[in-house]
Amino acid sequence: QVQLVESGGGLVQPGGSLRLSCTASRSIFSLNAMGWYRQAPGKQRELVATITSIYRTTYADSVKGRFTISTDNAKKMVYLQMNNLKPEDTAVYYCNLSPPPPSGYWGQGTQVTVSS
Repeated sequence: QVQLVESGGGLVQPGGSLRLSCTASRSIFSLNAMGWYRQAPGKQRELVATITSIYRTTYADSVKGRFTISTDNAKKMVYLQMNNLKPEDTAVYYCNLSPPPPSGYWGQGTQVTVSS
């Protein structure tokens, strides 16, 4: 079971930026699509962005033009650059395979809070 560790969250004012990082315990990115997901309080987890092994990306409409997903396969890292953050972006952010593994595994996530 690959382990995923997210980091980089924090408190930021509206309009600010954060860069989230995800580290995998072993190299999986060359074989699988990866995604960033988020879960706000009282809401279901949603897919925010994906990137395939050939670097094709997709984004949820709510973040398109503001968020950028990228990978560094050699470092076993996935990143999410988030610009022009809004209060509605407040959530716990997770990285995982896209689609998520049937095992139901999720990392601990990283909290992003956008507030003045």
